[in-house]
Amino acid sequence: MQSLVGVIAGIFVLILTVELLRRHALREKYAVLWLLISLIGVTFTVFPGVLEWVSSKLGFNLPSNLVFALAALVLLVVGMQLSLEVGRLEDRSQRLAEEIALLRHDLESLSADRSAGMHDVEDATDESPSEPTSLEQE
Repeated sequence: MQSLVGVIAGIFVLILTVELLRRHALREKYAVLWLLISLIGVTFTVFPGVLEWVSSKLGFNLPSNLVFALAALVLLVVGMQLSLEVGRLEDRSQRLAEEIALLRHDLESLSADRSAGMHDVEDATDESPSEPTSLEQE
């Protein structure tokens, strides 16, 4: 019964990961980790002897200790990866905010120059002599 629950859980994570990839809700670099975790989970569930063999080779007294150590390692790696990604995104957001501020400044300067130029054109047309043109004289 326990192996059935483990297999179902592993297959569920596998299907969920593939579906999230298909919908572009999960990026490939994160999906690799989740696919690997689900495959390892299914392997250890279907073949518990593999878990016992690996745990004995790595010096763990109980296979469950290896599972907890692997879970802690996965959490550490995921936490570090997400921290790096957050740092990159913060830098990118800062850079984009600065670029937007510069573009707004340039746009406001251009708008001010244009409206000042329009006033100059209007002033020039108001100051033009009101002499009749050759057509008006005839």
